[in-house]
Amino acid sequence: MLHITVNGISQDIHIEPNELLVDVLRNQLGLTSVKKGCADGECGACTVILDRKAVNSCMILAAEADGSEIMTVEGIMRDGKLHPLQEAFIEKSAMQCGFCTSGFLLTAAAYLMENPKPTLEEIKKAVVGNLCRCTGYASIVNAIQLASQNLIEKSR
Repeated sequence: MLHITVNGISQDIHIEPNELLVDVLRNQLGLTSVKKGCADGECGACTVILDRKAVNSCMILAAEADGSEIMTVEGIMRDGKLHPLQEAFIEKSAMQCGFCTSGFLLTAAAYLMENPKPTLEEIKKAVVGNLCRCTGYASIVNAIQLASQNLIEKSR
């Protein structure tokens, strides 16, 4: 039995010993924003926030997450409002097919929790583990930078 809190909701889930976190989130909890891309920890499409850190859920046995708090892209909205990162991705057209978007959003969200005022170079380094085949990285990095600025302004 696995006990985790996902997007603020406590869950008790029966798992197999060799089951990956990505599969539990997608198949048992229906959280399809967690994409299964490379299954090798190379693309970042399966990124979730696990205990306030961005991780590749394809590289973690579900049992390792027992007792943890997990956030997926379904959980970053608050009171029906898009997260500033989501708004910035829309404004900067930082998505096309959308396959990589949730991974980038969660990587950026976790990074901005650690470093709310990153430089452009720091943002580029923060998302190095996420791959995009469509949009290009400039719009994604610009969106993260805009979200950072918007978050700072909201906190004033």
